[in-house]
Amino acid sequence: MRLPVSLWLPLALAVAAVAAGQSPLQRRVVRDVLEYFHGRSNVHFLFRERELDGVIEREDPSGTFVQLRLGLAQTSCRKRGPQRQCRVVENRRKPTCLACYKFDTSDIPKVLDKYYNCGPAHHLAAKEIRQRDEAECRAVEEAGKGGDALYLPGMFAFSRGLPA
Repeated sequence: MRLPVSLWLPLALAVAAVAAGQSPLQRRVVRDVLEYFHGRSNVHFLFRERELDGVIEREDPSGTFVQLRLGLAQTSCRKRGPQRQCRVVENRRKPTCLACYKFDTSDIPKVLDKYYNCGPAHHLAAKEIRQRDEAECRAVEEAGKGGDALYLPGMFAFSRGLPA
């Protein structure tokens, strides 16, 4: 079944415009958060990215820190069923996910540390949860800095000479 260009072109342009404004690391975080969210046992439908908010991307000698708030929207497709034309269902769940990731400085960045929390938008706005999220994100941002250097065997080995 082929869809007329008038139906799929606006959607394709909107997805391309959103993706064009994101760095490769940001797209990777969004993909990872969606994968995590869909892997939860209480999620039965597929969700799409609704909005990307509060994006922070900072580089330092230990790596790149990415923090973002991802708004999701529920679609009409079940998680386990065929995914042909998944349209966003109005007046359904619209959770928000906060994600903080720290990547190393290699050519193919590896995740040094990560934290995410998904829930209803009003849930993430609660003071206690917001404070916990901020503390967790600070800890993620500090990953890979001097304090967590790996200890390798022999780094601090000392020997004494035998008496002559």
